[in-house]
Amino acid sequence: MKTIQIDVRKQLSAHQFHFQTELPAKGISAVFGRSGAGKTTFINLLCGLTPPDSGNITVQNTVLFCSKQQVDIPIEKRKIGYVFQDARLFPHMKVRRNLCYGVTNFEQAHFDEVLSLLSIGELLERYPSELSGGEKQRVAIGRALLSKPDLLLMDEPLASLDLPRKREVMPYLERLSNSIDIPIIYVTHSLNEILRLAQHLIVIEQGEIVESGSIEKVWRSPSMQAWQSFSDKSALFKGKIIEQSQCYALTKIALNSHSYLWVQHTDGEIGELVRLRVRASDVSIALERPTKTSIRNILACDIKSISMGAHGSSTQSVEVVLGLGEDSELVAVVTHWAAEELELMVGQRVYAQIKGVSVAQRDVALDPHL
Repeated sequence: MKTIQIDVRKQLSAHQFHFQTELPAKGISAVFGRSGAGKTTFINLLCGLTPPDSGNITVQNTVLFCSKQQVDIPIEKRKIGYVFQDARLFPHMKVRRNLCYGVTNFEQAHFDEVLSLLSIGELLERYPSELSGGEKQRVAIGRALLSKPDLLLMDEPLASLDLPRKREVMPYLERLSNSIDIPIIYVTHSLNEILRLAQHLIVIEQGEIVESGSIEKVWRSPSMQAWQSFSDKSALFKGKIIEQSQCYALTKIALNSHSYLWVQHTDGEIGELVRLRVRASDVSIALERPTKTSIRNILACDIKSISMGAHGSSTQSVEVVLGLGEDSELVAVVTHWAAEELELMVGQRVYAQIKGVSVAQRDVALDPHL
């Protein structure tokens, strides 16, 4: 099976880096962490901009670097596309020439496909100075794709854009994962970008990868929990569309073999995969299954853990992790008062009432195994 394998070490001044992980060969793998943690160093080691001191890098069964075998493929031969924070277009060239720069085997069909994917056909005769920030980034992405890379690296491509331009580019980034059959490694500081784009998540801390796996798994890890305020914690689910209710404009999505949620109508075929996000503040707990309630989503679950929130008052919050079976978990945040009155305890059978569910991603590139 084709994957991306990396196990390298690098010393830069007083900083030591050791990156070891295996990434899927399709879809978007997000790289997340604090400033200075080593995110850009990670992708620069992959593409060859920064040479490793030791280790090995394999992309789609091709060895790019191996210190033991003394293999070090030159950067220009690694077939890796790179999109930087700023578009880095040549100001004296029109868009058409910028797109074709570095293309060795031009194919009109592939060129037209990229133009259509990014909606940049009407920009071909413009100079970069005549483009918006969002248009420049779309052209930069197009240039990287036209080189027919085996791997596409994106280093915070939205970081330099204002909010309207980010909203302009985001749908095109969402398209990439479904439309191109190459892996994308996407560096970002934005949790929202991770939720909308990524299928796999890497967390880097102090020069090492501390978490790597499916976004649903890594999202609930301690490394990611630290990035979510206590009142804004949430759970992610990979679900499958099993029913469309045209009468009520609702979509039924299976979380596992015995749990499902109704959400506002989501376009998609039966069997299509989606990602759901349930905020802890939208989950309440009952000891008995509620009846005669307007809430449609009520799930039987078992309490897996109970932890306290910030100290300092009798109304402090309590985080309750609820198991749905088959490794699925919900998170609820309730008041200390409610937890005491209900006498909540680990292992107890309860019912979760879910007031709101958001569709974070609708993506056929998600792993089809629930």
